[in-house]
Amino acid sequence: MNRILILAALLVVFAGNAQTLQSPSKEVSVVFTIAEKGSPSYAVNYKGNPVILPSLMGVYLKGESDLASGFTVDGVQQTSVNESWKPVLGEQSTIKNQYNQMTVALVQAKTGRKMNIIFKAYDEGIAFRYDFPKQEKLNYFVISDERTEFQLIANHKVFWLPGDYDSQEYPYTETKFSDINTDKVDKNNGIALKSIGSKTRIQTPLMMKTFDKLYLNIFEAAVVNYPVMHLDAIPSENELISNLVPNAIGDKAYMQTPCVSPWRTIMVSDDARDIVGSKMILNLNEPSRIDDTSWIKPMKYVGIWWEMHVGKSTWDYAGSQNAQNAATKELIPSGKHGATTANTKRYIDFAAKNGFDGVLVEGWNTGWEDWFGNWKENVFDFTTPYPDFNLDEVNAYAKSKGVKMIMHHETSGSVGNYERHLDRAFDLMKKYGYPAVKSGYVGKIIPRGEFHDGQAMVNHFNFVAQRAADYKLMVNSHESSRPTGYSRTYPNYIAAEAARGNEFNAWSTGNPPMHETILPFTRLLGGPMDYTPGIFEIKMSFYDKSKKEQVHTTLAKQLALYVTMYSPLQMAADLPENYEKYPDAFQFIKDVAVDWDDSKYLEAEPGDYLTVARKAKGSEKWFLGAITDENPRNTEIKLDFLTPGKKYKATIYQDSKTAHWETNPISYEIKTIEVTSKSKLALVLAAGGGTAVSILPIN
Repeated sequence: MNRILILAALLVVFAGNAQTLQSPSKEVSVVFTIAEKGSPSYAVNYKGNPVILPSLMGVYLKGESDLASGFTVDGVQQTSVNESWKPVLGEQSTIKNQYNQMTVALVQAKTGRKMNIIFKAYDEGIAFRYDFPKQEKLNYFVISDERTEFQLIANHKVFWLPGDYDSQEYPYTETKFSDINTDKVDKNNGIALKSIGSKTRIQTPLMMKTFDKLYLNIFEAAVVNYPVMHLDAIPSENELISNLVPNAIGDKAYMQTPCVSPWRTIMVSDDARDIVGSKMILNLNEPSRIDDTSWIKPMKYVGIWWEMHVGKSTWDYAGSQNAQNAATKELIPSGKHGATTANTKRYIDFAAKNGFDGVLVEGWNTGWEDWFGNWKENVFDFTTPYPDFNLDEVNAYAKSKGVKMIMHHETSGSVGNYERHLDRAFDLMKKYGYPAVKSGYVGKIIPRGEFHDGQAMVNHFNFVAQRAADYKLMVNSHESSRPTGYSRTYPNYIAAEAARGNEFNAWSTGNPPMHETILPFTRLLGGPMDYTPGIFEIKMSFYDKSKKEQVHTTLAKQLALYVTMYSPLQMAADLPENYEKYPDAFQFIKDVAVDWDDSKYLEAEPGDYLTVARKAKGSEKWFLGAITDENPRNTEIKLDFLTPGKKYKATIYQDSKTAHWETNPISYEIKTIEVTSKSKLALVLAAGGGTAVSILPIN
């Protein structure tokens, strides 16, 4: 890491009320002032024009005076930093971290309490956090609310999710800010947990576009020992106010000085590519706390999973009837259980034949007959397999084929039960050589009254990653709070779901074609997403003629998602037999990398389209993905990111002329051409479609 302090801890003499901090390019600035009644306030400008109007700041304490008014400035300190660091896994091999920082020291005249507000100005936006230094007059305290306001300048276009404290698994709604109303959101998503509350409570990250074509994003970074921040929208005022997720008794956060809040972030640019390609959220997190990261490796995997979603098999051993032998009380197998020894061997064979690293098996352990909707505390023990799943036999077979098994832990929301069993579960993984675990948190959190996004659960998700690091294990969490860059600090937190994934297309109203064009501007800013792409049999009527559900993309777009939806843990989610029917298209999934030296965001418009090119780690191989929404699209891409003077073979997987996500989704064509850095590619994307391109050097 090359760290250069341009200005070393320069103490600025406070003169006047306003203090301004500019980004290195001087295009982004934040202005801090003390407003009426001694309330901290900030405003954000971009290229000399207001982006966030003066907005109040601070926190409220339970049973005590607030930390939101009565302040005077005790000093201001500014520094500038220009450094770079190397992620263990990532979209690029080196990440630049350049910003100017301003720390405003505040003291409350009436109480003598101290609070600092730390600002960082990047070329793509502003970040700030509350810092509570060690002090006698403020030691242990309870936050009852946070007053962080975002006063918008106009009625922007927004891409929003309802503020459900328990789930992000919604399709995005695109409206004007004034039209935000969660009462109009379809809550029938096929899952049994919802806690939306206020009709104007929405989630972060919130992506916006102004009517003078600026792009804004409000999010947070480094959420540690603190609840997730949602937002209360006030449409009539174009205003947003922080809404911290409460615990079971209504408190928001328990704190002890010295401590800090997460960073509140505001990204801004007149080029959407600056937002979607930003590493600001990662940069705001602490460096890796894992000294030896050699065991953290990217993985491409298949698994016993999609067949349960399409109804071919079940997670549970005895089926929905939970049939038992009257004499022995033992479960009677239904004959549809997916996680059998024989079926797992079939997936292992497929993985070995096609060069995949791992096989995930869901439904291998006892408890699935009694888990969903019952909210019991001790359903799973994470170590006891069903009678038809032989751990020794499966793992010996996987080892003989050079394939790693990926563990699955569904907690059914029973967090205490999982933590009690965690070490035994990890011991089992180490015994059999499992490198990674997929955890799940479907259902209401037990103990009751807690939310997925509350402080206690944030601490749990982070703790599991920390404890897994002790065992040298990687974690892929599902139904967790959405990531905020913590994978920089614990890079074994290799992926998460924390959004509406591909599975919803199998049994619900599905994800609209624009869905995947929004996620990179929102959910993926905080870290890799296990979206589970690669579905080839698009229509669920393939499995049951009565079914109307389908994936809302073309097959070619499913290929492109391997490039546009970054994750170092990528699943080929469809059934092996479906891939064997389309071997020419499956070749792209086999070829595409999952760890990268460089990434180029070539085109971007939230809700409409995205084109990304990525260079595979340690090679001259490039892969390109282009996706669109429900509208067909033609575009031309320059290949000037290729090494000059080298020749490449470009294999283009594209929609056919008659392809359409709804009426003709599996119609694709493949062509191969020779290209150089001077070449241009003409891409034709069908409605709900995409194009995937492998660009391999010619020896």
